[in-house]
Amino acid sequence: MNGIYEEVRIALHGIWQRRWLALAIAWIVCLLGWAAVALVPNSYESKARIFVQIDNVLADQIGISQGDRRRDIDRVRQTLTSSVNLEKVIRGTRLGDTITNDKQMESAVQGLAKQIKVVSQQDNLFEITATAGYGQFGDVQNAKLAQDIVQKMIDIFREENLSGGRGEMNSTLSFMDQQLADRQKDLEAAEQKREAFEAKNSDLLPGTGSLSARLETSRSQLTEVEANLVAAQSALASINGQIAGTPQTIVTPGAQGGPAGALAQAQSQLLADKARGLTDDHPDVVALKAQIGSLKKQVAAEGNRTYGTPNPAYTSLQSIKADREASVAALSARKQTLQQDIASMEAKQYSEPAVAAEAARINRDYSVLKDQYDKLLRDREALRLRGQVENERDAVKFDVIDPPTTPRTPVAPDRPLLLALVLVIGLGAGGGAAFALGQARSTFATTGQLERATGLQVLGQVSESLTRAARAQRVKHLKWFAGGTAGLAGVFVLLLALEFMKRGMVA
Repeated sequence: MNGIYEEVRIALHGIWQRRWLALAIAWIVCLLGWAAVALVPNSYESKARIFVQIDNVLADQIGISQGDRRRDIDRVRQTLTSSVNLEKVIRGTRLGDTITNDKQMESAVQGLAKQIKVVSQQDNLFEITATAGYGQFGDVQNAKLAQDIVQKMIDIFREENLSGGRGEMNSTLSFMDQQLADRQKDLEAAEQKREAFEAKNSDLLPGTGSLSARLETSRSQLTEVEANLVAAQSALASINGQIAGTPQTIVTPGAQGGPAGALAQAQSQLLADKARGLTDDHPDVVALKAQIGSLKKQVAAEGNRTYGTPNPAYTSLQSIKADREASVAALSARKQTLQQDIASMEAKQYSEPAVAAEAARINRDYSVLKDQYDKLLRDREALRLRGQVENERDAVKFDVIDPPTTPRTPVAPDRPLLLALVLVIGLGAGGGAAFALGQARSTFATTGQLERATGLQVLGQVSESLTRAARAQRVKHLKWFAGGTAGLAGVFVLLLALEFMKRGMVA
C-alpha cells in the first residue's frame, strides 16, 4: 500500500514539475474540442400522435370490414416515407429552398428518410417523429422546421388515405364502366342474332326459348297435371262413395213416415253401426238386416208411396260431385293438350336436329353474356355505394390527439455534456503529456526511487533552499498558473452560459 502511495506521489510530483506544459496542452485540446462542438448544429425533434378510428356501423353493413380498413391504414403507414412523399415534404417546407437540381433532391430525400419515423404504438394509434438539424438554418428555424415536417406528414397521411382511396375507387369504377359497355355491346349482338334466328326458323321454333327447354317445360307441366288429375279422380271417387251411403230423404220428427221412413232410419242406423266398426256377424247388425228385409217387403207391398223430406246432405254432396267432375274433365283436357304439344315438339326435334342444336347454342351464349353483364352491374353498384360511404361518411376518421410539438431544447447534441467532456479530456491530455515527459527523462523524485533504479545505497540528500527573490518569483508563477487554470474554467463556464442562453431564445 505504501508503494502505491509512493508511486502516486512521484507521478503527481512529475506532473507538477511540468505543470506549464500540462496547462498549455489542456488549453490547446480544450479550445480545439470546444470549437469542434460549436460547429455541430443542433437537432430539434417534433412529435405528433394520430388516432385512426376504423369502427363504423354503416361501413360494416355495406361490406367494408375492419380488416379491410386496417390493411388500408397499414399500407398508407408503410408507404408514408416513400421517396415521392418525402419529396412532397421537402418542397412544402424550407428544405426545398436550396434545392436546384435532381441530384440535390435525391440527396435531400435520403437524408430526410433517416430523420422521419412513423411508429404504430397501438392498433389505431400512430406516432410521427421528425428531426431537423441542418447547418444552413439557425436554431429557431430548425425547431420550426421539425414542426413543419411533422405537420406535412400528417397532411400526407390524411391525403393518402382519403384522396388516394377516392382515386383508386374512381379508376376501378371507370374500368368496370368500360367492361359494362363492352358486355352490353356483346349482349345486344347476341340478342339480335337470337331474334334473327328465331324469325328465320319461326315454323320450327314456336314460342320463346330453345326447343329443348320448351320440351322440358312441357314435360314438367304434364307430370304436374297428371299428379293433379290422379288427386282429382281420387277425390271424385271419395265423394261418390259418400253419396252412395247418404239417403236422398230423411224422416222428420213427428211426421208419419210409414214403412219407407222406417226403412230409411234402419238403413241409416246400419251405416252408422258399420262406420263404428261393427261387423256383419254382430247381433245388432244381424237384427237391423232382418228388420230392413221385412221393411223392404212392406214398402214393396205398399208401392211407391214415400214418407219424409229431401236430405240436404245428399243435395250438397251432389253439388260437390259436379264440381269435381268438372275439375277432372279440365285436367284431362289439359293432359291431352300437353301430350299433343310434346309429341309435336319431339317430332320437330327429331326432324330438324341441326336447327335445335343451333338454337340451343345461341341461347346458351346469350345466357352466359347476360349473367356476366348482370354480375358486373351488381358489382359496379356495390362499389359505387362503398365509394360514397368512404368519401362522404368518412369510413376511416383521423383525430390528431397530440399536434406537432414545438421543440424547446435540442435533442442532439448534448452540448453541455460534450463541453464538460472536452474539458476533462483536455485536463487529462495535459496531465498525461506531463507524466509521459517525466517518465522519458532520467530524473528521480526521491532517494528511494534512485536506490531501486541503481541498486546502490544513497547516503544522503540535499534539500532545496530558496532565496527571498526566488521564493517571490515562484509565488508569482503560481499565481500565473492559477490564473491560466481559472481562465480555462472560466471559458468553460462562459460556453455553458451561451448554450443555455441560445436554448432560452429558441424556447
